[in-house]
Amino acid sequence: MNAVRLEILGPFELIRGGRSVAVPAGAQRLLALLAVRGEGIHRRAAAEQLWPECTPLRASANLRSALCQSRKIGPKTVVVSEGHRLALSPCISVDHREACGSARRLLERDDGATPATPVGLDRLVEDLGRPLLPGWGDEWLILDRERWDQMRLYALESLAQHFLALGRFLAAHQAALAATAVDPYRETAHRIAIEVHAAEGNVACAVKHYLDYRRLLQQELRVSPSQRMAELIRELTSA
Repeated sequence: MNAVRLEILGPFELIRGGRSVAVPAGAQRLLALLAVRGEGIHRRAAAEQLWPECTPLRASANLRSALCQSRKIGPKTVVVSEGHRLALSPCISVDHREACGSARRLLERDDGATPATPVGLDRLVEDLGRPLLPGWGDEWLILDRERWDQMRLYALESLAQHFLALGRFLAAHQAALAATAVDPYRETAHRIAIEVHAAEGNVACAVKHYLDYRRLLQQELRVSPSQRMAELIRELTSA
């Protein structure tokens, strides 16, 4: 049987046998919710979260319609129902779940080792750089987006430091920049990017990155980089 994969990092896409499958809007929202709620969710809670602006009766009707749409997607069952609880079928792989699992394993290790091959880590950086369902304005996504952004920030910074220690400067720089794209004000990733430039001997690039970051903070927040970052630049320019 053809493998089924759901991608919600970036635009929504359901893939079966290597080909994209058309999914109606209502079914898209239901599948996305179930993909994020890996443990499943009660029917009433699903209806309330997906259609908060509707009456309970209308929301329940919308949920039944979305379930009907999901049954027409293909030969495989994509939504399983046990009593009043709904869940995504275990036969469907989800990019968000896989990336979260890899990031969690990376962050929970305390022996300095990494849980994947170099190719796997490069792919993880790519996945961590993707936002969760960009353009979707659903209220239920707000907290899940925040959780995803926090996890990928810490994971990307950890990967950047790992690559830097190995002398993989391009990979380290890309991971650090991916983290700055998630949160342009967070200093940690900018500091790692500066350290990468310094390790390569590109002092001018390090100073430019610092000045650009300082300008951003002053223009947007009226604050300055930390003393730690300023000292790092002084050490580079005084050498």
